[in-house]
Amino acid sequence: MLFLPAAALCCLCSALVTMAAEQLIQDDLTLTRRVGQSVSFSCGGMEQCYETEYGFWYQKKENETFKVILRIYTNNCGVHSRYGHPQKEDFLVAKKHNSCELKLEKVKPDHSATYYCNCVKVDTHMGWYYRIFGSGTKLSVTDEQVVKPVVSVYPAASRAHLEGNSSLLCVASAMFPPLVQFSWKRQKKNGGEAEELPPAEGEQLELREAGRTIAIRMVDGSHSDTYKYSCWVKHEGGTVEARTQQELPAPAASCPPEREPADLPALQPADLSFQSQCRVKLLCLLYTVLIVKSLVYCCGLSLLMMLTNKGASTNCTHAD
Repeated sequence: MLFLPAAALCCLCSALVTMAAEQLIQDDLTLTRRVGQSVSFSCGGMEQCYETEYGFWYQKKENETFKVILRIYTNNCGVHSRYGHPQKEDFLVAKKHNSCELKLEKVKPDHSATYYCNCVKVDTHMGWYYRIFGSGTKLSVTDEQVVKPVVSVYPAASRAHLEGNSSLLCVASAMFPPLVQFSWKRQKKNGGEAEELPPAEGEQLELREAGRTIAIRMVDGSHSDTYKYSCWVKHEGGTVEARTQQELPAPAASCPPEREPADLPALQPADLSFQSQCRVKLLCLLYTVLIVKSLVYCCGLSLLMMLTNKGASTNCTHAD
């Protein structure tokens, strides 16, 4: 009974992984313009969708749903159709290299929103059609000046430090617009060229609050004697590097162990790592069970609705 939902779950996960690896390219995080100025939103990578021919541009305002502005041909960026958007006549589309740019000749205050490009792609193996999106570009129509962020990087204490890992904290503050994107670089202490930190080497958590954005990055503490780390922040005003490079603190495993009560065994880093792995596996099992239950519930509900509709149809026939 559970085999079918499990198989469906595997197919769904496979499709989600494939779609997550694909994305259209919108290089601009934010764009700031005054009333009456022009603006263009780029969207690269639409050649991925030439087989299905169609792409879309969406507008997303604060506290509102996505609204489609127009539908375009992906091969030549021509406008196929305009939808019932109240500002649809304000927008144009132009082809630039491999990008189908959305243009506004004269921006108005109510054009302030985030704009997303999208196109429909086909999976030739499975025969599925699905949509891929760009990351979005936020337009701010205001007289306020663009201000670069002030960037600082610090070591951050965390439980991961006990397991031989270290954390770095990067703070971007006092910028406008407030949207930024973080990246990390490392350089050997004995010199050499700085290299970008591979994404697979650690995990990153971002926290946003009024006036600043914080990124916490976990890295391998075994490199504490080899590298110095720096934080880079991408912003509309330009890319900014942290003023100082940060060295990693020595892993906790190399520090003298604290005294434990005589009746309790000392908790070793390996024990902590094992406990963390168990917690992750339990969470994965819990999520899997919840998803399977949801699939079973949906199938049961669909069957019930079908039977109900069939019964209603039969009653109507008898009544006639």
